Amino acid sequence: MEESTAPPSGRTRVRRHPERARYERETVRAILDEGLVCHLGFVADGTPFVMPTMYGRRDDVVYVHGSPASRMLWTAARAADVCLTVTLLDGLVMARSAFSHSMNFRSVVVVGRAVEVTDPDEKRLAFEALVEHVCAGRWAEVRQPSLKELAATLVLRLSLDEASAKVRAGGPKDPEEDLTLPVWAGEVPLRVRPLPPVRHQGLPEGVPTPAYASAYTRSGWTA
Repeated sequence: MEESTAPPSGRTRVRRHPERARYERETVRAILDEGLVCHLGFVADGTPFVMPTMYGRRDDVVYVHGSPASRMLWTAARAADVCLTVTLLDGLVMARSAFSHSMNFRSVVVVGRAVEVTDPDEKRLAFEALVEHVCAGRWAEVRQPSLKELAATLVLRLSLDEASAKVRAGGPKDPEEDLTLPVWAGEVPLRVRPLPPVRHQGLPEGVPTPAYASAYTRSGWTA
């Protein structure tokens, strides 16, 4: 049995198409682990903003990072709730009627108060989570961040205590009266696939391309 989150709060309960809701912690983690970009929503000086950024997960915490001058991070680090979302697009759903067209997707919404990470050890763990999230196996090879680099980076931690997922899968849901229309209907699956890696022009000869680059893959991807 999957480990469950706490019962959904009023802020994370799925209201539109509740049958698509997923509150299991493992489902939330799996979607976060497959995604690469999140969008962080916050309010600054009375104006709402939604900004894309990279992220990394470690256990039941999501980390985001950037410059201390970042309005997004500076605002999120203050005493205010934020909303973090991740969406994976799995396919285009073509129905017989314009009204019934849709998309297949998996998404996660996390709501809560972000906390600034000040402990150097946790900051380093956050850096590792961010690098490994993008490319598993990379952290062991690269130069580790210096104390100066750690100090020059603002890292925020957001708990998964208030999180929910939403999933749509399958074909179109045309009304019965449209099923006999001579219009093609079905799904166009969409997948993210890596291209061959491109060596940097300054890379010394003899440095091999690592397998995690030449055969790049992510959690949840299938052949």
